[in-house]
Amino acid sequence: MKKSNILLIIAAVSILGVGFVNKTNLQSGNVVGTNIGNKAPEIVQKNPEDKILKLSSYKGNIVLIDFWASWCGPCRKENPNVVATYNKYKTAKFKNAKGGFVIYNVSLDQDKAKWMAAIKADGLAWDTHVSDLKGWQSEAGGQYGVNSIPMNFLLDANGVIIAKNLRGEDLDKELEKLVATKKK
Repeated sequence: MKKSNILLIIAAVSILGVGFVNKTNLQSGNVVGTNIGNKAPEIVQKNPEDKILKLSSYKGNIVLIDFWASWCGPCRKENPNVVATYNKYKTAKFKNAKGGFVIYNVSLDQDKAKWMAAIKADGLAWDTHVSDLKGWQSEAGGQYGVNSIPMNFLLDANGVIIAKNLRGEDLDKELEKLVATKKK
């Protein structure tokens, strides 16, 4: 057999093997990325009180990572829907989750005072707000490929992305599927 044929066979087997490994990892939620089925990349940023909040510390909960900013009109328009959804599900019990529903807000603001004022004005009552105050150069935004906002990612209790870019009733419908049924 010619050397070039052997190299082609080796290359084909290598490609098939990599494809098999990636498919296996994807199915088990081991691939870190921003596609549905991927393990969500870690985010470590400060809240308005300069306390570090790690996304991974909310494992066991259903988590909505919500990218937004105080200066973003569409984000501010969507915030009442996010608040209503939070209020509806904040005490819900979910299938395959030890905890409840958490909204992990990632702001693309650069002005801390405007960010904090928007949190208050929009009634974003949860305490899981973070930002590195770098605007579009946000490390988390870059990690998640955020090129427009609002943008969000819904995570299961294992930190695996199960849905993306849910707005209004679509977010509500997705969460409703995850709620544990009450025993009679």
